[in-house]
Amino acid sequence: MKLIVLFSLKNESSAAEYENWAKTVDIPTVKRLTSVDEFKLYKTVGVWGSDNSAPYAYIEVIEVNDPDQLGLDVATETMREVAAQFQAFADQPCFIKAIQIE
Repeated sequence: MKLIVLFSLKNESSAAEYENWAKTVDIPTVKRLTSVDEFKLYKTVGVWGSDNSAPYAYIEVIEVNDPDQLGLDVATETMREVAAQFQAFADQPCFIKAIQIE
């Protein structure tokens, strides 16, 4: 299963501060979870074929090998702290569970 997280930053959040935190705290911590095989963070740069901005500034794609274990992993004190820090940056993130069709 993939967990896809779509979000923009809160107005008071700095992109440079968020990206530094993501590289030094969020991504390494999540990658160490036994339930996670991979974690990639993308910054959107626009909408294909248009000059419009993307509806979200960032996209996380997390490859989850065991959804039940993920529930246990995110309940740890460390992950609760990381999640609280994420929530301080992210403006109404949308967490989407997805499975690959082919």
